[in-house]
Amino acid sequence: MTGSSRSAKDFFRPLAVGAPTPLTEVPARPSRAIHFFDPSNEKMAAKIPAMVGTVDVLLGNLEDAVKADNKVAAREGLVRIAQATDFGPTQLWTRINSLDSPWVLDDLTTLVPAIGDKLDVIMVPKVQGAEDIHYVDRLLAQLEAKAGLDRPILIHAILETARGVASVEEICGASPRMQGLSLGPADLAADRRMKTTRVGGGHPGYLVRQDPTVKDGVTDIEGQRTTYQQDLWHYTIARMVDACAMHGIYPYYGPFGDIADVVACEDQFRNAFLLGCVGTWSLHPQQIAIANRVFSPSVEDIRHARRVVAAMGDGTGAVMLDGKMEDDASLKQCLVMVELAEELAAIDPELKKQYDAIGTGQAGHE
Repeated sequence: MTGSSRSAKDFFRPLAVGAPTPLTEVPARPSRAIHFFDPSNEKMAAKIPAMVGTVDVLLGNLEDAVKADNKVAAREGLVRIAQATDFGPTQLWTRINSLDSPWVLDDLTTLVPAIGDKLDVIMVPKVQGAEDIHYVDRLLAQLEAKAGLDRPILIHAILETARGVASVEEICGASPRMQGLSLGPADLAADRRMKTTRVGGGHPGYLVRQDPTVKDGVTDIEGQRTTYQQDLWHYTIARMVDACAMHGIYPYYGPFGDIADVVACEDQFRNAFLLGCVGTWSLHPQQIAIANRVFSPSVEDIRHARRVVAAMGDGTGAVMLDGKMEDDASLKQCLVMVELAEELAAIDPELKKQYDAIGTGQAGHE
């Protein structure tokens, strides 16, 4: 905290009289797939009740992909859907319009009074710095107090600008409401002037090439050399993961735009999962199944993690399992996996069945 920041003891006091007390810890609720839907699309909206329980998060999108003429219809549609639907274990999120748009104030002043009791998280696009979070934070507190809400609505920021990435640590620590961050690759690519028109994923031109062979002292520059496509987003995701971990909030991969390429989609999701992301966006129902699979630890991983936890006892010293040394650091890694498995099993009956079968000889390899 800088000298101009408010005192730490004031950080968890409500920003408006009558507003709910800020959370001191963000709830660890599974959110493997954040499935976007357009509330102004009647055909899409009609499917929402049936999707409850099949996806961790349903997000009513009010921003990009909703035409200007449909902004009001999307906002009103989200209110109708939320009021008419019992979401059960599924979280309800929304992505509001950008803070410099003519629609965002009406988004917040309409949604919080009408469905604030059902909204878990508000996703804020194109966040530039902590000041954007401070604005939404104070406004939400005022609206919550007026609506008589008894729990705070959380904030999720999208990294879509170079300044946002440069300010990622202060964004994460700007408010107790901060739930997490998502990568916004398309807008970020444009803001950085990156030379790609893809929405997420790699690029065939972003590669490393195998060194040329040398024979009898002669370097064969023209010979066949294998190339390896690289990940354009590795640096940004890793920085986002570190900032989120530092502040106890959650990082997410964003959209993968090539709906038909399910193989590359799964690869990209898995890279993000291995780096520390807890979930991703879903732009099509078939991406939900991919996200649920990728962001759930495999049966084999949980079997191994539980063996390490059991073998380590009080967590000190070191043990040998299958010829590999396991120590305190190994235990910490395994506990991350075991805790995630327990959270997912609580909402996913099929996963619970697989994880419960570990050690009985019933569960096979994924």
